[in-house]
Amino acid sequence: MRTVVLVEGISDRLAVEALAARRGRDLGADGVSVVPIGGAHAIGTFLARFGPGGLDLRLAGLCDAGEERHFQRALERTGLGSNLARADLEALGFFVCVVDLEDELIRSLGAAAVMEVVDAQGDLGSFRTFQKQPAWRGRAVEEQLRRFLGTHSGRKIQSAALLVEALDLTRVPRPLERLLAHV
Repeated sequence: MRTVVLVEGISDRLAVEALAARRGRDLGADGVSVVPIGGAHAIGTFLARFGPGGLDLRLAGLCDAGEERHFQRALERTGLGSNLARADLEALGFFVCVVDLEDELIRSLGAAAVMEVVDAQGDLGSFRTFQKQPAWRGRAVEEQLRRFLGTHSGRKIQSAALLVEALDLTRVPRPLERLLAHV
């Protein structure tokens, strides 16, 4: 292992690995390991383990926009920069998803294609019921889908690779595309 890609959760790891496979890449053979860290607050622990003060491996990562500051501060504390802006994060190999990875995939695929994935998993009826809940009525279907994917334990994990499999490879979300190009 020469490179560690730090991602927030298992669904992110599965999406990165699925896209690599679709691109014909064997990350393991390339010395790349994608490591879910169990949430952005754990980034400092993983940077200490794998970064310059630990195993000194090449680092990269993916995070949600809401967690960007945690990644910035942890990278700064690790000695990998100061006053890091998003462009600086990207230069270090850390890419930020607008809202989150599910949002990126939903926007790239379009709601209709995501609903086909939901239907293929046997969850379309549950999604239709979810849409009728007062808190979600009248909201954009993309917003409903994003929340629906996160409502059931394991649904994001189940869906991650399937959503990537459904992607048109000319419409890969920028953070995923840039991350794979970096590693």
